[in-house]
Amino acid sequence: MKPIGSVHDIPLGEGRTFAIDGRMIAVFRLRDGSVRALSAVCPHKGGPLADGQIDLKQVVCPLHLYAWDLSTGCSLSGQEPVTSFPVRIDDDQLFVEV
Repeated sequence: MKPIGSVHDIPLGEGRTFAIDGRMIAVFRLRDGSVRALSAVCPHKGGPLADGQIDLKQVVCPLHLYAWDLSTGCSLSGQEPVTSFPVRIDDDQLFVEV
């Protein structure tokens, strides 16, 4: 797992994009304090998923409102899936496995 920074770098209910080993990965800090990580780019038109609206289960692309499950990366609106990555918090530090 790669360290990417403090969990506090991501406000509750938001996402941020990180470049990790040549991949763009969106890390989301959910309002319950848990974290999820998905490919950062919408497969439809390249929208920035980290800027999308999230709840505890899904992210909605800000460009065309397509949705993906935050745990699995599966599309909830008929689009291609995105990759989901294991992510964890250890002593307030975020770690993502790519």
